[in-house]
Amino acid sequence: MTLQEAFSQVKDYRRGPAVRYQLNEMIVMAICAVLCGCDDWVDIADWCEEEEGWLKTFLVLAKGTPAHDTFGEVFRVLDAKVFESCFRQWIAGIVGVVEGVVAFDGKTIRGSKDGPNTALHMVSAYATALGVSLGQEGSAGKGNELAAIKALLDTLVLKGCIVTMDALGCQTDVAAKIVARGGDYVLAVKDNQKHLSQAVVEFFATAEAFDFRHIEVQQRVWVDKDHGRLETRRAALVTDVSWMDKPMRENWKKLAGVGMIESEQEIKGKISIERRYFIVSAGVRTVEQFAHAARAHWGVEAMHWVLDVTFREDGCRVRKGHAARNLSAIRKFALSALRNDTLHPDRSLRRRRKLADRRPDYRVTLLGLKARHEFCPSL
Repeated sequence: MTLQEAFSQVKDYRRGPAVRYQLNEMIVMAICAVLCGCDDWVDIADWCEEEEGWLKTFLVLAKGTPAHDTFGEVFRVLDAKVFESCFRQWIAGIVGVVEGVVAFDGKTIRGSKDGPNTALHMVSAYATALGVSLGQEGSAGKGNELAAIKALLDTLVLKGCIVTMDALGCQTDVAAKIVARGGDYVLAVKDNQKHLSQAVVEFFATAEAFDFRHIEVQQRVWVDKDHGRLETRRAALVTDVSWMDKPMRENWKKLAGVGMIESEQEIKGKISIERRYFIVSAGVRTVEQFAHAARAHWGVEAMHWVLDVTFREDGCRVRKGHAARNLSAIRKFALSALRNDTLHPDRSLRRRRKLADRRPDYRVTLLGLKARHEFCPSL
């Protein structure tokens, strides 16, 4: 699916003089500009004006390119859910069937705070092996993150995937939704699930005290040395939950095991130890699967770091209506395109972004653009 095709069906509810610029063309222009280094509507409008000749290879642009306030107003009223559904279709066209770890995590876009109004909080589903965001859901502040997680789960097909979440997502109804969408789960357990947390921590403490006697446990150890840091990671997985109280066990859909990861770091003679506990579903059968999923979860946090550092997301002051949420989706469009670049895999994302600005042929390849004569007369 080309970029133009992905947005050709977005319904435009504007009427009369407001429809000076075609909505699908404005979306394509914004994505191209953000890919090439633009971070707000002023930058986007300036870039489009300078690249109008190139853009007309792919778009009609009967009235030229819009001013920055036009971009801002159109994306303010554009239905974010409709826009994000197009995003998911486009990503599906790029990556095909998704398998492996899908990590869920939330991020507050700090610059979107508007006076007394709460800053926008975005929950993303990130395919760690592919390095792409599969979708996002917004909420007003971190306090509503759980509702956003559930809404996002309802939009995804998770067959063949292992979903990871931090402790906030460790909820019985979330686990049920993951299973209903065809997935398995590795969910972090902390004190927000007090009784479950106590049971899992006590189970491992007792089992280790007796060297896992009469308990079938899978264990692996990894040692990493890097720049004066020595890290030893130990993972343990028990795929038997018959020891757990029956009411607790039956609350969790397809619950089949508990896991523990211990990280010991030694830096300049100082040692720190951290333990994390998890519950897993029936599709997570080996300690290698479990440890990989737990470690891969950090990929979504790395994506959030890239959005801040490379795309300067937190510094962006776009905040009216749906604009911040829509611009967040556009950034993830651009990031997914850059991540899937096979021409310059050795270059940083920042360098690839600059290269896209300098090299029109490179941006065409990244976005799968088609010239108007190859595509559709309506464009």
